Amino acid sequence: MATDWAKSNEAGDLSGKRVAIVGKLAGMTRREVYTALREADATPSDKIDERVDVIVFGENDLTGLGDQGISPELQEKAAGGDLKFISETTLWQWLGLIEPHQKLHRLYTPAMLSDLLGVSKSIIRRWHRRGLIIPARQVRSLPYFDYREVATAKQLAAMLASGLSPDRIERQLSAISEYLPDVQRPLVQLSVMVEGRDILLRQGEGLVEPGGQMRFDFDRDDDFSDEFNVVDPASYEPESAEQWDARAADYEDDEQLEEAIRCLRSALAIGGASAERSFRLAELLYRAGHLDGAIERYHTAIELDPEMIEARANLGCVLAETGQLVEAVSALRDAIQVYDDYCDAHYHLARTLDELGRQREAASHWQKCLELNPDSPWADEAYARLNPEEG
Repeated sequence: MATDWAKSNEAGDLSGKRVAIVGKLAGMTRREVYTALREADATPSDKIDERVDVIVFGENDLTGLGDQGISPELQEKAAGGDLKFISETTLWQWLGLIEPHQKLHRLYTPAMLSDLLGVSKSIIRRWHRRGLIIPARQVRSLPYFDYREVATAKQLAAMLASGLSPDRIERQLSAISEYLPDVQRPLVQLSVMVEGRDILLRQGEGLVEPGGQMRFDFDRDDDFSDEFNVVDPASYEPESAEQWDARAADYEDDEQLEEAIRCLRSALAIGGASAERSFRLAELLYRAGHLDGAIERYHTAIELDPEMIEARANLGCVLAETGQLVEAVSALRDAIQVYDDYCDAHYHLARTLDELGRQREAASHWQKCLELNPDSPWADEAYARLNPEEG
């Protein structure tokens, strides 16, 4: 007869239970899931024995089962209801990390979105910084976006392609939110379209203002600037590190990269060492073509925050771009060591290993790309590399 806790565990009660993992997890490292289990008052177990109450099967790879096979005694325990076998996705649901039926692997990093949409990573980060796209999950400092945010990003990319500048898009969306205070995210909450240089609300067969029939007159730049207090970045001198950060962002938005670099250096001088600022400075230096400076700043960010996986991966990419392939492999392996499920790092490591002629090593990382995100913009390339005979 099944125990009461086994019945109640349909709701995900792991308190007081001993949990073992079989195989390789797709969504977290083993260390991370052990921490999550302890926070749920469960006890993680490295051994699969008679004391275990729940066995979780990882979604990526079950070769780790090895000698820890499910014994007849454990199978009998499960038949009696005293042992539960669950999938990795079910574990995430029981821990409250994902909603029921949420797709675990359909998440996109900024680099993936950049490749998918054909816009720069800096634009993706700008949308993230402005709150236009919101990550479904954040692993350390790395955001992951779900399909809803991908759809929003596609709308934004289409607006860019139509000729609207990033600044104009943001100002017009802000204007809609000003007129409709309950609407914080017009692209998500409303039906909008682009006509000429304007973003308009769609209602029925017509294009109307949120409050009536009159359209917003966004071409009246003078009135708009007065109403929304648009400030020239050079009109005041920042006093704090945070103000220098904001000034740098303004210059970056205007593609004045050298000025943005100068402002971030000032922010570091006033605010002291900062992994996040060093990372942003490295990104700007890279975009401005100062590759040696970018490498130096990525190293600084990593020294200040060894778990900043995006800095490690980007360092690897710049090293590869400058022909330092062996060093690039080392940096990308370090990123994977911090977070094994970082698809971007596996992708760039696979490409670098291929370039070095180490196809056998590269194959496992191409395979990992497909396992982690079969819908990523790199999936076709990974499949082609793994199946050259079909090319």
